[in-house]
Amino acid sequence: MARLNYLELTVADVAAAKSFYEQAFGWSLTDYGPEYAGGDAGGSELGLRAEDQAKGPLPGIAVDDLEAALEAVTGLGAEVVVPIFAFPGGRRFHFRDPGGNEIACYKYE
Repeated sequence: MARLNYLELTVADVAAAKSFYEQAFGWSLTDYGPEYAGGDAGGSELGLRAEDQAKGPLPGIAVDDLEAALEAVTGLGAEVVVPIFAFPGGRRFHFRDPGGNEIACYKYE
């Protein structure tokens, strides 16, 4: 079953954003280098990615079978904007939905 439970925000300063969310909400985020931090945000996952200019949030859908999800979205005409890649703890890809939204689809391994 697929479930929406991840949100990635682009931020100019990862350390400052991490500190803000930890202090404001009591979340514990992990540094994955100077350009990314993430972790549990009250039952969902939050990612903070360094970017010079903020973009819209990137929602993420957790799936049991990443390749099947890729086949499903491309079979329905979705454009893959970032092919499958590994990240600490899993793999993911990004696609653009019919409304033009970029969505991440991932599987923890």
